[in-house]
Amino acid sequence: PDARAGVGIDRLFLALALAATAILIALVLLDGHPASAALILGGFGLGIAFLKAEFSFTASWRRFLTRGEAGGLLGGLLVIAIAALAIVPVAALVPKYGGAIAPLGPSLLIGAFVFGIGMQLANGCGSGTLYTAGGGSGRMLIALVFFMAGSVFGSLSLPSALALGGVDPILAADYLGPWGGLAATLASLVLAAALIAAIAKRRGASFTPSRNFVVGGIAIGLLCVAVFVAGGHPWSVTFGYTVWGAKIASALGVDFSQAAFWQWPGPKHALAESVLSDTSSLTDFGMLFGAMAAAAASKPFAATAWPPVKSLLAAALGGLLMGWGARLGFGCNIGAFVGGVASGSLHGWIWFAAALPGCLIGIRLRPLFGLSRE
Repeated sequence: PDARAGVGIDRLFLALALAATAILIALVLLDGHPASAALILGGFGLGIAFLKAEFSFTASWRRFLTRGEAGGLLGGLLVIAIAALAIVPVAALVPKYGGAIAPLGPSLLIGAFVFGIGMQLANGCGSGTLYTAGGGSGRMLIALVFFMAGSVFGSLSLPSALALGGVDPILAADYLGPWGGLAATLASLVLAAALIAAIAKRRGASFTPSRNFVVGGIAIGLLCVAVFVAGGHPWSVTFGYTVWGAKIASALGVDFSQAAFWQWPGPKHALAESVLSDTSSLTDFGMLFGAMAAAAASKPFAATAWPPVKSLLAAALGGLLMGWGARLGFGCNIGAFVGGVASGSLHGWIWFAAALPGCLIGIRLRPLFGLSRE
C-alpha cells in the first residue's frame, strides 16, 4: 500500500508540474509573447538538466576548496564557454541583445563575498536552491523563502553600496571588438581551467569532470544560449526572487515608493506589472517545474525526512545572506559569474574571486549547524 501511495504522489506532482507549465505557457501565448513561452520552456529544460546531472556549483566549489577536486568546477567553465560563443558576439553586434555587465567596486566585492558564505550554509546557490526545491527538498524551500526576503533587503541596501564608488563596467568586446572579445573570453576560461587543474594535480586530487558534469555542462550551456536568444540577455535567477519578495511585501502593506532601487525603471516596471512580464521569473518558474517533473518521474518525490532544526537554521541564514549578497553583487553564480564571464565582462571573474573566500568561511561555519565540511 505504501509503495502504491508513493507512486500516486509521484504521478500527482508530475501532473501538477506539467499542468502548471502548460498554463503558464498558455497565458503568455494568449498575451502575444511567444518569446516568454520559450523562456519558460528553457527554464523547464534547465530544471531537468540540473537535477538529472546533479549539477551543483555549491558542492563542486566546496570539493575544490576542501579536497582539491576540480571536475565540477571545470564543468561549470564548460557551461560558460558554450554560452560565450553566442553571447559575446551577438550582444556586441545585435542592438536588441545585451550582455550581463556590472560596475566594479565595493558593492560587487561585498555582495559576492557574502553570497559565498550563504551558499555554503544553505548548501545551494541561486540555481541550486531553485532546482532542489523543485525536486522536493523542504529544506531548500526554506532557503528559497529567506532568499527572497534577503533579496528585498539587498534591494534597499544597493543604492548605498553603489555610493561607495567604483568604476564603469569593463567589457572585452568594447576594447577588442566582438570576435577579439570572444577570443579573450575563451582564453581567460582556458587559463582558469589550466590553473584549477594544476591546483588539483598539486593536491593529488581528480581534475577530470565526470560524465554527468560533461553531459550536463553541454546541455546547460546550450540551454543558456536558448534563454539568451529568447530573452535578449543572459540567463539570470535572483532578480526574480527579488521581485517575488517585493510583491509579497507590498501585498502585506510595505511601501516601496521611497526606495531608490524600486524607482529605477527596470525594478519599478517589474514590481508594477505581472511576474509573467519578468524574464527572470519566467525561467525561474520553468526551472522549478522542470525539476519537479524530473524528480517525480524518476524517484520518490519528497520522500526524505526533514533535517534537524540546526540544518534548517543554516538554510534560512544562508538564504538571507545569498539574497542580500546577490543584490549587492549584481547576481548569483549564474547571473554574475556565468552570465558575466560569458558576456566578456570583467566583473564576472571578480565576482568569482570574491565569492571563493566567502565559501571558505561558509565551509568553516557549516559544522556549527551540524553540516559536514565536505
